[in-house]
Amino acid sequence: MTLVYPRRQRQLENLVRKLGLPTGLPIKWELLDLALTHPTVSESANYEQLEFVGDAVVRLAAAVVLWETYPDCPVGDFAAIRSVLVSDRILAQLAREYGFDLYLLVAGSATSDQIGQESRLADAFEAVLGALYLSTNNLELIRPWLDFHMKKLADEIRRDPARLNYKAALQEWTQAQFKVLPEYRITEVHPTNQNQERFAAEVWLHENKLGEGKGRSIKAAEQAAAKVAFLGISQQNNP
Repeated sequence: MTLVYPRRQRQLENLVRKLGLPTGLPIKWELLDLALTHPTVSESANYEQLEFVGDAVVRLAAAVVLWETYPDCPVGDFAAIRSVLVSDRILAQLAREYGFDLYLLVAGSATSDQIGQESRLADAFEAVLGALYLSTNNLELIRPWLDFHMKKLADEIRRDPARLNYKAALQEWTQAQFKVLPEYRITEVHPTNQNQERFAAEVWLHENKLGEGKGRSIKAAEQAAAKVAFLGISQQNNP
């Protein structure tokens, strides 16, 4: 089924070609149109519901790629790597590479809101994945072009452990299990030289200390504590 507006149909077909997909595939164009329609354009016909679906789809796609590419990788590392792959920063970066901003319909003050652009692009990227998934009820329209990016980024992350986001992975787990965020408690240590860790962090949940770590910055110390906590949880759940 094609759209009523030929110009919009051509725009969407052009985007699909950029993704490397033939336009003759069973794409539900009306869903793809919605996926690239911001709520400022229509309160009822916009990308919000498709974004909800796409949030699950991108996580599934990333999980499958990691499982296939790194069969011996610990599940804790899987979660930490995936948290980076599905972050707004990465999804917005991919959206820019494919020129999603050229096809995203935005109205009102959002047209000049540069601060919120990353969030809009990430949302639209998820919504497009949702539309493509619902077109076939599988990853057939997604994996042919998204796998390349996921594999490349995952390899970069594995070679640069500093990019692993254990804080996000731990937060995801605590919210899923207990509907709360972990608490970080920071203390300053006194190193003997400037190259040593300056800060110490503890991460707590329900008055239970999950882990502790040190770093040259508060952020690094929190990441170190979150890594200890998350890997400990992973080992308990996967003995």
